[in-house]
Amino acid sequence: MSVPPILAVVEATRFRGHDPAYHDYVQLLVGNVIASAQDDGWSVRRLAADAGTGALLAATADVDAVVIVGGEDIHPSFYGAATGYANESRHLPVADAAQIALVHRALERRIPLLGICRGLQIVNVALGGTLVQDLGEECAHVNRGVPIPQVLTTHTVHPEPGSRVAELLGHRPVEVRSAHHQAVDALGAGLTVTARSHDGHVEAIEHADAPVLAVQWHPEDVAAPAGQLEALLSALRPAPSVALSLSLALSA
Repeated sequence: MSVPPILAVVEATRFRGHDPAYHDYVQLLVGNVIASAQDDGWSVRRLAADAGTGALLAATADVDAVVIVGGEDIHPSFYGAATGYANESRHLPVADAAQIALVHRALERRIPLLGICRGLQIVNVALGGTLVQDLGEECAHVNRGVPIPQVLTTHTVHPEPGSRVAELLGHRPVEVRSAHHQAVDALGAGLTVTARSHDGHVEAIEHADAPVLAVQWHPEDVAAPAGQLEALLSALRPAPSVALSLSLALSA
């Protein structure tokens, strides 16, 4: 009986006692990622980055793939900006530093990585990119002034032809669910924009050489199109030819 591959699902923090409604909704979203991955045969390790860089790197030393999920704004000091911007959330700089270190190690080891929402922004910032700190009060990427379960909105993204995200989701406009007030500004080193929203903002990025893909939206939302999360998670598995080569090498 083969041993299932290990997937690390990494949050900024596990508990948000200051905001029970937000905490509960995050549990739902992360739970959907975990359930979908387990259905696909992964052994899932759920981790919180606010334990610190050393703890996170130790806990992911043997994993086969990583998902970095959504959460709070990244502290602006990590991308050369200042606090005090509109709609600023609380910051968790210990978690930011740990997730950035995890991205660097994933790149060095070529560990497949999927970023979701904050996860996309972490990938971009880790590679020297910057963020638009607030998209404005009228942006179509989040519903404001509503109960937490209603903050996600639906809009269209346009995958770039020939990209991995287009291969996974189809070479056509895709409906997505999102809840973000920040977006990629300057692009990090080695990254390519592979999908944009209807209003031009970056919605997906991929690394030129490493198996890293990140989306700004929430494929794990209950109202996301059926199969979208599963399709993106499938990018974490090696191609059959690669898996076969590895198997033959190990058995030689």
